[in-house]
Amino acid sequence: MANYNSLAAAGKSIERMLTAGFAENPVPVDGRTTRAFLVRTEDFDQTSVSSIIARPALSVFLYRVDFNKTMRAAWSQVTAHDGLPHLPLDLHFLMTPWADNAEAESAILGRALQILDSNPILSGPLLHQGGGWQPNEAVHLLMDEMSTEAVMRTFDSLPTDYRISVPYIARMIRLDGRQASPSPDVTTLIKGAMPAP
Repeated sequence: MANYNSLAAAGKSIERMLTAGFAENPVPVDGRTTRAFLVRTEDFDQTSVSSIIARPALSVFLYRVDFNKTMRAAWSQVTAHDGLPHLPLDLHFLMTPWADNAEAESAILGRALQILDSNPILSGPLLHQGGGWQPNEAVHLLMDEMSTEAVMRTFDSLPTDYRISVPYIARMIRLDGRQASPSPDVTTLIKGAMPAP
């Protein structure tokens, strides 16, 4: 069953797949190797020591987590049957290229889209092992429908100016809860009590 680490494991799986794709078919940027980086908000601040985005790069930024509206009701029925909570989630990522010129950024983004379109399903060994995945689990990657205005509003909350980015959804991460402890057997005996007639 996928555990609470599955959110981080999904992001690491995407980062690893993109980095492997860049290594397999390199984007020529001044002889340097392009890498993908799973980032957090602070990493967009290029003036900060904490920034890990070393150009040329593609940042993979988890900006939103939402329950999967289509599968939530179905998994609620499964929960009623097996007593184990199941929360189907969609992870929303922004893929943003980083380079020293527009041509290189466009090439990085184009290669990233090619990799993601060629490998839209992550399963088995493509999934980072930290997520507690079951053998039958998979993560489907697809381009998100997000307006340019919504992307710009997202960048308004980040410590960087707007950059060309492509939104993707990792669907569906099923976060399983713990099995509820069964009620203990009745161990109390009342002597002399009789059932009502």
